[in-house]
Amino acid sequence: MTTTPSRPDRLYDGYIFDLDGTVYLGDALLPGAGEAIAALLAAEKRLVFLSNNPTITCQEAAGRLTNLGLPTPPESVINSTQVLIGFMRRVLPGARLFVIGEAPLLTALEAAGFTLCDNPEAIDAVIASFDRTFTYSKLQTAFDAIGAGARFFATNGDRYCPVPGGGQPDAAAIIAAIEACTGVPVEAILGKPSLHMAAAALVALQLPPDRCLMTGDRLETDILMGLNAGMDTALTLTGATTAAMAAASRIKPTYVVHSLEELIP
Repeated sequence: MTTTPSRPDRLYDGYIFDLDGTVYLGDALLPGAGEAIAALLAAEKRLVFLSNNPTITCQEAAGRLTNLGLPTPPESVINSTQVLIGFMRRVLPGARLFVIGEAPLLTALEAAGFTLCDNPEAIDAVIASFDRTFTYSKLQTAFDAIGAGARFFATNGDRYCPVPGGGQPDAAAIIAAIEACTGVPVEAILGKPSLHMAAAALVALQLPPDRCLMTGDRLETDILMGLNAGMDTALTLTGATTAAMAAASRIKPTYVVHSLEELIP
């Protein structure tokens, strides 16, 4: 049992939604998601969507939402790639990067002015991400580069990426492999639950955290980020977290809902 309130009794000015497992799964909206988001838009509430998935661009995610009946401009979507790029421009502008990741991430980093490099002696930073083409050779390059002094960052720290019927090992597995062989901890993880991601969402909404509700299906990313940023939070039981898991966790959301429809008082 949990004493967490089951649903909000008021509307917020701003809403931040996770995507995978919260709004949609694969190419289908989750039950109640379309109705809830349409109602919030009709009430002229500000919305932004967050994703830790670096394999889908903000434009693609906005297009998916639009095709599912929720017209969404690309600027209403923020992903871990976008937050990583902003961070890297501040700490290592124009750096030479060895990226363990997939094509959308590599393309975005090159477009942002970074150089992709696989010479361990010339690499300024190793970037770990979700990569379904991960090989021992990539691990060796990361090991050699960090041993030669390269810094170590990651897009996100998710253990797995939800897909219809199960999940796929995510960036946490890549991070763990690099940390295990180098003994060097990742310096910064830019996706949820980082405050870098929270700050990007609040800038997009142009609202203070106490006027926003963060909604997602994962306690350790979505809910923890919202709580750390000073937001109220809603855990939806449509994805990675069950009611029993929520009751047993030390991370306590403000609300627990069975679907996004319950966000509407």
